[in-house]
Amino acid sequence: MGKHYQEELESLQLALVRTQMAMAGSDERVVIVLEGRDGAGKDGTIKRITEHLSVRATRVVALPKPSDRERTQWYFQRYATHLPAAGEIVIFNRSWYNRAGVEVVMGFSTATEQEAFLRDAPDFERMLVESGIRLVKIWLDISKKEQEERLEARRTDPLKALKVSDMDKVAQAKWADYSAARDTMLTRTHTPFAPWHVVRADDKKDARIAIIRHILHHIAPADIADDVKAPDPEILFPFDMAALEDGRLAR
Repeated sequence: MGKHYQEELESLQLALVRTQMAMAGSDERVVIVLEGRDGAGKDGTIKRITEHLSVRATRVVALPKPSDRERTQWYFQRYATHLPAAGEIVIFNRSWYNRAGVEVVMGFSTATEQEAFLRDAPDFERMLVESGIRLVKIWLDISKKEQEERLEARRTDPLKALKVSDMDKVAQAKWADYSAARDTMLTRTHTPFAPWHVVRADDKKDARIAIIRHILHHIAPADIADDVKAPDPEILFPFDMAALEDGRLAR
């Protein structure tokens, strides 16, 4: 698996490079939203996506908690500041969906603010898409047991010390609350113009391959995308309501 994974990864990374070269000098703009529970593998996935891409045309946005001034702004305002210009790819490692996830579970915003977000997010994303931005939204889903093991590895591995956060301490205790918030978020913000895709991410390598294949199929020119296999539907699939009950989403 190791050799096969590395060969497949390098082939997909080359396709990403070719895609970005094709975007140069064009009006193409790409936004990739990666969401998921703590420990779901967002950082590692982003590292593999961006490893060989141009630092000038690729940005990873992982915003800290808002300042006092930012708390008084329109909620989407500080995210809009980071949207791409022509030829750029922007990856949000967590995004405006903080309001539908951690803010719900931890009470960092009011119920009124959370409801306003769920109402307004589809309109915000519709405007992005209608402006010509290619928007890709991916939810990385992991099991409770897998999360427990990954969070424990963070706590015991000195090289992972910078990944440890206060939110890690409650991720397992509030597992059911995060599941409920996830379900509401996916249900309310999955739209024809900005759909969610779910990746089953207990196996990091399989998840990374599936995610990069999916991204290429959505942003690469046809002559590049046609040479890329479709993601394994057992690993990555479009969200639908049945997934809330049929076991495809971790409980």
